[in-house]
Amino acid sequence: MLRYAVIFVLAALISIIFTPVARRIAYRFGAIDIPDDERRIHNKPIPRMGGLAIYISFVICSLIFSKFNTHVVGIIAGGTILVIAGMIDDVKPLRPVQKLIFQIAASAVLIAFGITIGSITVPFIADGESVYIGYFGIPLTILWVVGITNAVNLIDGLDGLAAGLAMIFSITIFVVSMISNREVAMLLTAILAGSCLGFLPYNFNPASIFMGDTGSQFLGFTLAAISTQGAVKSAAAVTLAVPILVLWLPIFDTLFAMVRRKVNKRPIMEADRGHLHHRLLDLGLSHRKVVIIMYLISIFLGATAVLAMVLSTQKSYVILLLVCFITLSIGVEFGFITRKTRN
Repeated sequence: MLRYAVIFVLAALISIIFTPVARRIAYRFGAIDIPDDERRIHNKPIPRMGGLAIYISFVICSLIFSKFNTHVVGIIAGGTILVIAGMIDDVKPLRPVQKLIFQIAASAVLIAFGITIGSITVPFIADGESVYIGYFGIPLTILWVVGITNAVNLIDGLDGLAAGLAMIFSITIFVVSMISNREVAMLLTAILAGSCLGFLPYNFNPASIFMGDTGSQFLGFTLAAISTQGAVKSAAAVTLAVPILVLWLPIFDTLFAMVRRKVNKRPIMEADRGHLHHRLLDLGLSHRKVVIIMYLISIFLGATAVLAMVLSTQKSYVILLLVCFITLSIGVEFGFITRKTRN
């Protein structure tokens, strides 16, 4: 454990050092977030592209400590594609279809390096047994990676929110990976958590820099990729229930957003002000309180995921179904799905 603690601290220090560099690069290329609509919470121009520091820290530490492990190289290669796409988007916004192309390309790189969902467990059938899905794992992997990438990207709406949540997700996957004895996933999540922690002093409210799409897409992609190694490829319940529970907060927020826009007859990819953090702000909570509340929700879900990890497959899916039911009930009660939102 001492080794991973040292790696965590080193990743944080590298991220701290490179965040001011990322800020200068953002100013150099004009990657500035202008508060020109009501979805923006800040009231002054703030540089984007801070995710570059997280990326640099992750790459340096991963290559040094993994000794160029093939899967690690694949994750870095795919992540690099999305960092490039994010940097472009932070300077001049890309269309949704253009982002999707980059995301599918990054997913294809993962698959080329052998990172796929190869088997799944069947809920409530044979406890602990998994079913090999062969080539069907390819579209499932793409769906998982693209879905989580976009979910993390969409939840990046408040100072310190995405970076803090990604750190919590990483720590949870680290614990899950430790239980299932997956050393590469433990290494990568320790690095990713440290990289996010190093960025947070600059990004927590009031932020002096945003991670931008450079960071949010990279974080979402990397978490999705690591979870297939640290969770999905482990035994029993981890196949589906655990990674979904770990990342449930951005998943349900994204699903509700899609349904809400469909119900309100708006384009699925059109941004709105109906996300969880917007609704909590509308209740009169302060910026920092909303972020901390969402941290606590993620910590609770992370603890639930770890509990699911040590239980049988059937009990894990019962927990997942219970979380889904509670979330749906809350979503309907508070109008996350049906209430019209302003753009």
